[in-house]
Amino acid sequence: MHLNNFGMPTLIETSEIEECAKLCAELGLDFIELNMNMPQYQLNKIDVDYFKSIADKYGIYYTIHLDENLNVSDFNPYVAQAYSKTVADTIKIAKQLGVRVVNMHVARGVYFTLPDRKVYLFSKYKEQFLKSIVSFRNMCETAIADADIKICIENCDGYEDFQREAVELLLECKAFALTFDVGHNHGIGGTDEEFITKHKDCLCHIHLHDAKGKKNHLALGTGEMDIEKYISLANEHNCRVVLETKTIDGLKQSVEWLKGYTK
Repeated sequence: MHLNNFGMPTLIETSEIEECAKLCAELGLDFIELNMNMPQYQLNKIDVDYFKSIADKYGIYYTIHLDENLNVSDFNPYVAQAYSKTVADTIKIAKQLGVRVVNMHVARGVYFTLPDRKVYLFSKYKEQFLKSIVSFRNMCETAIADADIKICIENCDGYEDFQREAVELLLECKAFALTFDVGHNHGIGGTDEEFITKHKDCLCHIHLHDAKGKKNHLALGTGEMDIEKYISLANEHNCRVVLETKTIDGLKQSVEWLKGYTK
């Protein structure tokens, strides 16, 4: 059985791209999300011709998950420039590989802990932060040009107000869209869902996994979430869906659950 628009992450148990692609094809999935936190998926390690040959051999394609440490708004300009260049160079690779989704987080940055609260520096110096976001947005728009690529912003541990403002600035540009990580949202009590729903017309990518309490990345059907609700949301907006479990066994369980659901 083939599962349209469903894919898998690069797992810690699959150290080589061909091993990952073989598993992807065996499970009837469409794509692999290359995780640039891993050493083998750094820009200097991606041999475009080889990766394309693997995709052709197994009948799959790729999306890309940018490094979770990415912080294009870092107050150190040399650091911010390095991260922005990383994104620009990733867009070049995405064009060559036919990648249509590049997933990223908007950084919270550093906070100071006061006696009664946390103060995020991006909130304290919000004007400078948002200016950097607009600059990044413009750079990405120029780099993507007329290519069919979306940079999809993923929710994680609950958006702060300054992050919501940043995401809304990014969404003013057609090069940007949203990723909805439903397990992360569940783990924080659903506080990001209202924001995602407000901008649901920009939704084009979903990280799908089950969760129980604050424990997420569980195989589908093994937690307490209404998974069918989010599959319906994905269908409504024609989203690609990453089955974002962290183990091969969890991925296989999720695929079996989906087969039962889609009968």
